[in-house]
Amino acid sequence: MINTFIGNLGHFMVILAFVSAIITAWSYYQYTIVPETEKASWRKFSRAFFYIHAVSAVSIGVILFNIIYNHRFEYFYAYSHSSEALPVHYMISSFWEGQEGSFILWIFWDVLLGLFLIHTNKSWEGPVMVVFSLVQAFLVSMILGVVIGDLKIGSSPFILLRDVANAPIFQMNPDFVPEDGTGLNPLLQNIWMVIHPPTLFLGYASTLVPFAYLMAGLWTGRYKEWIRPALPWTIFSASILGMGIIMGAYWAYVTLNFGGYWNWDPVENASYVPWLIIVASIHTMITFKKSSTALKTSIVLVITQFILVLYATFLVRSGVLGDTSVHSFTDLGLSGQLLIYLFFFMFVAIFFSVRAWKHIPSSDREASVYSREFWIFIGATTLGLMAFQVILPTSIPVYNAIIEAFGGISNVAPPADQVEFYTKFQLWFGVVVALLTAVGQFFWWKKMDKAALKSALVTPYIISLLLAALIISVAQVWNITYMIIVMAGTFTIVANATILAKLLRKSTFKLAGGSLAHIGIGMMLIGIMFSSGYSDTVSINMSGLTYKRDWEDELNKENVLLWINQPLQMKDYEVIYRGRNKKLEGVPGYVSVNKLEMTGEQNKAIALEDIEVDGKQYHKKGDEVDIVLEENSYFEIEYYQDQQLQFTLFPMSQPNPTMGLISSPDSKHYLTKDLYTHISAINNYDEPEWGEDKVYEATPGEQFHLGDYVTTFEGGEVVESVEGVELKEGDVAVKANLVVQDHDKQIHLDPVFLIRGNQVGRIPVINHDLGIKVLVDNISPESNKFVFKVNSYQKDYVVMKALVKPYINVLWMGTIIMLMGFGVAIYRRYDEFVKMRDKGLE
Repeated sequence: MINTFIGNLGHFMVILAFVSAIITAWSYYQYTIVPETEKASWRKFSRAFFYIHAVSAVSIGVILFNIIYNHRFEYFYAYSHSSEALPVHYMISSFWEGQEGSFILWIFWDVLLGLFLIHTNKSWEGPVMVVFSLVQAFLVSMILGVVIGDLKIGSSPFILLRDVANAPIFQMNPDFVPEDGTGLNPLLQNIWMVIHPPTLFLGYASTLVPFAYLMAGLWTGRYKEWIRPALPWTIFSASILGMGIIMGAYWAYVTLNFGGYWNWDPVENASYVPWLIIVASIHTMITFKKSSTALKTSIVLVITQFILVLYATFLVRSGVLGDTSVHSFTDLGLSGQLLIYLFFFMFVAIFFSVRAWKHIPSSDREASVYSREFWIFIGATTLGLMAFQVILPTSIPVYNAIIEAFGGISNVAPPADQVEFYTKFQLWFGVVVALLTAVGQFFWWKKMDKAALKSALVTPYIISLLLAALIISVAQVWNITYMIIVMAGTFTIVANATILAKLLRKSTFKLAGGSLAHIGIGMMLIGIMFSSGYSDTVSINMSGLTYKRDWEDELNKENVLLWINQPLQMKDYEVIYRGRNKKLEGVPGYVSVNKLEMTGEQNKAIALEDIEVDGKQYHKKGDEVDIVLEENSYFEIEYYQDQQLQFTLFPMSQPNPTMGLISSPDSKHYLTKDLYTHISAINNYDEPEWGEDKVYEATPGEQFHLGDYVTTFEGGEVVESVEGVELKEGDVAVKANLVVQDHDKQIHLDPVFLIRGNQVGRIPVINHDLGIKVLVDNISPESNKFVFKVNSYQKDYVVMKALVKPYINVLWMGTIIMLMGFGVAIYRRYDEFVKMRDKGLE
């Protein structure tokens, strides 16, 4: 039965959120311009409508999740992004898998930020909330789903499947509801996809706060005062957006099979570029607070960071990157609307900036090479160039689309090898940034002349040289480029650690944010260099086999074929593939598929034997068990050294009808390295191609070759029960006991021969690991011989790639320290703002 009420309620809440946002913007505008005597009533009215907007915006999200959670597949959004098989945490991921859900998430974060601002900074409330409410109106318009003639405004998440799908079933039965949805993209079925998108969108949403303060300052003539309340929010944006980017990198590392954490995909670039500009704006804003310089630069950078977020939204959601990005959204017809959103705020920002430019104070003081202003300018310029170098090639599809829109033809193509193209520039920019953060910190706390600078730098310089020499020698870094990176990274770590030590001795920890963040950046630079530059493939194909003709030569060379139970030497390791496993609800670890019989019902199986882990029994034979995502298989790979089992990995793969083989890696984590393993190809035994029958005769105790395997026929026994068969009086069931030796594994096969009156029944046994089916074709009592009929197909195997990622933990530790530095800086700057506000100076 179709439930139209909840969808209509969702539509109503979207309209209410849109209208209330517009009214809020208008009323806050009135509150800003009316005389002081009328402000109280306008503030009350404005807040009331923003609360209405907040309630309706939150309700939109609650209603959409209710549709997903209750599997209301009559709605297109639930049908397209969810399924019955998904656990609750993956239903959360499916909420923001689609464009509409991600816009709702963005709207939600803006609502929370707006409520926080209303109750923490009343002196800026009016003009700031005008900007906030206008942005909310644009965001809500993206999910309006209103069609007027040929004009489409937004894409509604509450549209019914029958209104989208042009399927004959809906003509015959308009109330038809599919039994299941198409499910969540397998690549998003990861816990990091539950927390990465909300973090990233909070980072996007928070860039609105400093932009709103800036617009409010330019509008009301408070050209300098906006810096103080905007600065902690700018640091907050850099911290949260940076955290979101890092989470995305870690998701790629543990989920995608390209063997890394950053692939310079256009969607990755779309979030990286605004972050660079945000970091640059933090430094210029702090410079203005300290020396009253760089105000105009700060204005330009704050505008740029917000416009770049809008541009990133256009890139990812317009469909323009469809041919160049592996995880951009498809075009929902919102390109024009997104451009209006982008250009509206860009023109508004330019208008207010131009109008106020001559009134904006600036310093005529010349920046000396031995001043903090000079080094901040160089640093901000470097970050700007880094962003410029990335955004230009990323935007090539946009240039092509513009030229083609005007009837031209453009053959400009993005970089063929985007990893090499971007990395060769960004690494050198990273070296410059590392050196600047090392030297610049010494200017930050006291004035420096040439002699003082030399004196301050000599100790960190010597220590960093010695440390770099030690790292280069121990890790055998002989590439000159990598040597420079190591030296730059160690220099920024040592120099900032020196500053940090002085701060902790003389001041308080809340001044240490910059030093901590810069130490983290130095560690990240070294970690990136080692984990990417010295990544070592240990799975070298020595067999000369070509696994797939459509694979590039490199893929065939860097993968090894593992037959089940057959050991293979792989550099320092001997590896053995042991078979496929599933994850069961409530059972730790993994369970072999040989212990399970699928029922045909989604995510349900029957235990073929007792399921125990570490001596604890979780299920008895015959119990129905719940599988966690039945389509996922976990391939058991054992790693040996000196004939001793060192560890076992369980990389995951899922054959997907539209995306091919989806694989997620598994890694063994050491302090100094990761051994990263993923599956490149698997044997599909769901529809095996059986060979011709072969007949074997054997007497009890006889050993013979069953295909490629040494097999012992241990004898036959009369059994009183046969699983799955009801024996009647007079039936005779004989079970043959075969033991197959597959390298170091003994596998028992027990086919059954059944006699019922004058009829004979044969119950075969199939072993997918070995790829064989055995049945007892006949029994000769006179000669005591059993006749076995054997059919075979491809023995189970995997094609696997394994790499060593050295010192990757240095990268992850660096990101944590950098984020800690941002956190300390946020606390310090917000504490300053609160103290000034409480004194009535804000």
